[in-house]
Amino acid sequence: MSLDVQLQAGLKRQRDRSLYRTRQIRTTPQGAEIIIDDKKYLNFCSNDYLGLTTHSEIKKAANVALKKYGMGSGGSALITGYTDVHQQLEEALAEFTDRSRVMLFTSGFAANTGTISAIIGRKNHLFMDRLCHASLIDGARLSGAKIRRFQHLNISHLGELLDQQHGDGNWVVTESLFSMDGDVAPLRKIYEQCNDHSASLYVDDAHGFGLLGKGGAGGVSSFGLTQEEVPVLVATFGKALGVSGAFVAGSETLIETLIQRCRTYVYSTAMPTHQAAAILKSLELVRAESWRREKLFELISRFREEAARRGIPLNDRATGPIQPILIGDAERAVRVSQVLKDKGLLITAIRPPTVPQGGSRLRITLSACHTFEQLDDLLAGLAQSLEHD
Repeated sequence: MSLDVQLQAGLKRQRDRSLYRTRQIRTTPQGAEIIIDDKKYLNFCSNDYLGLTTHSEIKKAANVALKKYGMGSGGSALITGYTDVHQQLEEALAEFTDRSRVMLFTSGFAANTGTISAIIGRKNHLFMDRLCHASLIDGARLSGAKIRRFQHLNISHLGELLDQQHGDGNWVVTESLFSMDGDVAPLRKIYEQCNDHSASLYVDDAHGFGLLGKGGAGGVSSFGLTQEEVPVLVATFGKALGVSGAFVAGSETLIETLIQRCRTYVYSTAMPTHQAAAILKSLELVRAESWRREKLFELISRFREEAARRGIPLNDRATGPIQPILIGDAERAVRVSQVLKDKGLLITAIRPPTVPQGGSRLRITLSACHTFEQLDDLLAGLAQSLEHD
């Protein structure tokens, strides 16, 4: 049997279960309105929470660096790929997050898989929230550690699992703002469990960084947790900051260890310098333009109030820009998503394995670039589509 025949059988199974994925070709910049296949849509499935992807100052910073440094970095950060702009960005991020040092990565996936497998090993026990991102799961598997999953945001269950494994070498891994459910982890209570059981805490702040905390410093910052309390902090630039890439923040010893041992860093080409320059400018804007966060949370508040009034079911704990509507059945989720698309509303149907079986949903994301009129169009479309499906 040829490879293609084998693969086609798998693809058919995906289609039959309404789990087949396709790419959509966007021909406009990211924004509240985008064009796909020559049709305009209101875009409610982007992670551009603060509307920074098209900011003129960010593009200008990237262009200046592009002219000076060229397109690619030309090598690993440990050979010739690391420039003064990368260094400036790392120092600015360390100051912003109140950490000793920072190391840049080309993606959040590379940051998580590389960092976990570099500092956690077979002798360790790793306790992870059941709804953690795939990059954290894959990093845990690569590490060889003994993995236990605690019920989502269930501090008591985490404590029970930690009680069963005494001694050093325990790690607890969680997101801050969860990417599919939109709820915020009680990081202070999770830290207290870690402290009581001599465990170390690793937090992926991908969706909280730029939004939560003082000046947008992130979910860890919003709970006032220090470097000693959260020794490994990871966040990305592809959400609130509107660019791409990621970073790990922590102690001098942590970063030096990653420089020596993190395979996704050592054996990858460094991010282009113009990308680092864009992130540096974006970070400056996040800190300076608080109105973006204020408007976003005003939109979120209004959306939740109006959804409740219209009987649109939301996650009670989703207080951020990610507002999922649980559908359950994958086929129905795809169908409702298509009905909304026909109305000019782009909202992705999220299905297994991204979410658990029976957990298919519409994942609505709001952005500071949305208007209140567009929000009203969204609410009307949701109410009609859910009612008549």
